[in-house]
Amino acid sequence: MKLTLSQAAEVRLGRQRSPRFESGDHMVPYLRSANVLNGELDLTDVKSMNFAPNEQEIFRLAEGDVLVTEGSGSRETVGMSAVWQGDLPGTVCFQNTLIRLRPRAGVTDGRYLAWWARHAHASGEIAAVASGANILHIGSDGLKRLLINVPSLDEQRRIADFLDHHVARIDQIIAARREQLASIEEQFASVRRVAVLGENGPTRPTDLPWAPRIADSWSVRRLSHLAAMGTGHTPSRNEPSFWVNCDIPWLTTSDVHRFRRDEIDVVTQTTLSISELGLANSAAVIHPVRTVALSRTASAGFAILMGCDMATSQDFVTWTCGPDLIPEYLLHSLRVMRPYLLGYLATGSTHKTIYFPDLMDLRVPLPPLDDQRTAVEQVRRAGLICGEATAALSGQIGLLSEYKESLITAAVTGDLDVTTAGSGIPR
Repeated sequence: MKLTLSQAAEVRLGRQRSPRFESGDHMVPYLRSANVLNGELDLTDVKSMNFAPNEQEIFRLAEGDVLVTEGSGSRETVGMSAVWQGDLPGTVCFQNTLIRLRPRAGVTDGRYLAWWARHAHASGEIAAVASGANILHIGSDGLKRLLINVPSLDEQRRIADFLDHHVARIDQIIAARREQLASIEEQFASVRRVAVLGENGPTRPTDLPWAPRIADSWSVRRLSHLAAMGTGHTPSRNEPSFWVNCDIPWLTTSDVHRFRRDEIDVVTQTTLSISELGLANSAAVIHPVRTVALSRTASAGFAILMGCDMATSQDFVTWTCGPDLIPEYLLHSLRVMRPYLLGYLATGSTHKTIYFPDLMDLRVPLPPLDDQRTAVEQVRRAGLICGEATAALSGQIGLLSEYKESLITAAVTGDLDVTTAGSGIPR
């Protein structure tokens, strides 16, 4: 039987937040969209505001309530849901960034309703009723009109039991694959560190805070003595002519996501470009191929090697290596150094920034060129092995995630008979 969601559940938008509710005699915790992830609640940061006793009766959460995020900047995240299981003691209410679905007695089982909400989000049904320019909003009225397949209560409970069991199994496998991924990445980081610091042979102590020991035959030098340091700039946005015929690669923070996890060593194409005119009328410069760049603001501490001549924004510091330093060795050194850069040099509460005076003082190990080449080759080989294993595990996680969503959809839409279905889940 098909019903509208409003027939199957009470659909209510939460209470609006206001400065006048920030204090009062009836302060109680409340949940907001930040507390709802896809299928689970994050209760590490729960706010409180004043709800009068009569408002508490209206907006109090009861065990089994399904909470749906009402707004988001993305169609992929609007409509995410989770179930309230009385996770916090006492009265807990909810704000208007959430919509509460409360199953109607005798019509809908709460666990079944929760699985339907997971399906409606993953399938895009909820996003389809959202509207807005920058922030998409569902609104309780749009949600109420959605159709939900409502079998008998016994069948709803069978479906919920089936999904509780099988989705938990899939999630366990996904969690195990993610642990394997983390282990592989840790192994690669260890191999890289040993190679960059020469720890696979006799070592000696240093006063480098990020490298207490290096190969005993290597020296330590100031990086600014081994490579020409530079940066970049942004041409004026107030001059439209500077942003016409833009064909010069321009490395900006928009590119950092591509190498945040060291997925690539070399960048040849950038998200944004600048023009010759913009270059000529700003402090931006073109850095030569094989220059090493390090992000120093916002997403700070991430290094990449330029695969062609390119400019950068002021958010990067660059080093063009001299004859004694191989760029690839410097790249891996900066990546080994990242915890020190972020933990000791980066400052700022919201956006971390690494300032130029600190970067000018950086010192690095300086192996003989042959040892640098050996270290780079060791990292390259380890990276290939890591990359293949990571790709295989990531592929498995993707397939398992797709299978999980298809299983949920088939069960709640009636396309799967859960009384006869096998799990089909890999061991």
